Amino acid sequence: MQLWPAIDLLGGRCVRLQQGDYARETVFSDDPASVAAGFERDGARHLHLVDLDGARSGKPMNLDAVRNILAAVDMECELGGGIRDEATIESLLNLGLSRVVLGTSALKQPEWFRDMIAKYPGKLVLGIDARDGYAATHGWLETSSVQAVEFVQLFANDPLAAIIYTDIATDGMLQGPNVEAMREMQASVSLPVVASGGVTTAQDVADLAAAGLHSAIIGRALYAGTLTLKDALAAAKTPTPTF
Repeated sequence: MQLWPAIDLLGGRCVRLQQGDYARETVFSDDPASVAAGFERDGARHLHLVDLDGARSGKPMNLDAVRNILAAVDMECELGGGIRDEATIESLLNLGLSRVVLGTSALKQPEWFRDMIAKYPGKLVLGIDARDGYAATHGWLETSSVQAVEFVQLFANDPLAAIIYTDIATDGMLQGPNVEAMREMQASVSLPVVASGGVTTAQDVADLAAAGLHSAIIGRALYAGTLTLKDALAAAKTPTPTF
């Protein structure tokens, strides 16, 4: 199972939010590029970036920080947050990102998103952020009436790079992931599903791997010290099922 350490960008700094709440922000570093380099030194080969300002405003706002990160590491990097038109997709891929994550725009304009998948095969990731099983949009500020598992079926046969499935209730809370929800999502499609939200311990990583998840994003646990990247990588290789 692939592991994607996360760097969330807000005002050019590395932060984490609890349950997507901008009022519950913790700043971990003023130098995101050094954080990224540290992950690479610890064995990471993939990096998940989120432009929180972009998610709220509708266009990427932390491009200087992204450029600095890309210059500092040699990893497969992806970015989500505020990517809502083709010009932005193209400019971010030209910047050096391996793939970009779209959520709100896919939910609001599914036919347009399908066209973009066809134009950029293997480069686009569908980000589904769910609250009580329903897709949330606009940086988690709004909840739609669309069930997440049903929504992904619209793109099940398209050449997406992956689906990132985030359970908002567990995100940033250090209380463990919603393994059953993640298992259900992976079982519903043949596309790679990336579990996001709540990973706290090496056992959480092993449980997700045992549930068949292709990848997992780890955020706050790495910053809070409840999990080291070394232990997470080891657990991803040798899962020990507990169910």
